[in-house]
Amino acid sequence: MDSEVVLSVRNLETEFLTDSGPVQVLHGVSFDVKKGRTLGLVGESGCGKSVTSMSIMGLLPKPYGRIIGGEILYRGKNLAALPAQEMYAMRGDRISIIFQDPMTALKPSAHGRQTIDGSA
Repeated sequence: MDSEVVLSVRNLETEFLTDSGPVQVLHGVSFDVKKGRTLGLVGESGCGKSVTSMSIMGLLPKPYGRIIGGEILYRGKNLAALPAQEMYAMRGDRISIIFQDPMTALKPSAHGRQTIDGSA
């Protein structure tokens, strides 16, 4: 298996603006994804899985959610610094996500590997 790192998340920090002021919800999240590998984020409800994923994909609700620190490097390109149109073009084509509710995102008759490989 190739050991090339295609996604590197380093010290990711994300906050949401509330009526009471900013609330930091991610504190220094870091991990790597190597070429040909699949990563699953698991944890208790409310621990930051979805916010981490939304941060990576550039899907934080604007203007309330924002990345305040760290890097999200996809093949050396910092996704957090990309213009919205360029990030839009990468989603689904180069980088994808399956959120927690698979019944709204997956084809029920497909096997998991088919879905991940895009052959479903």
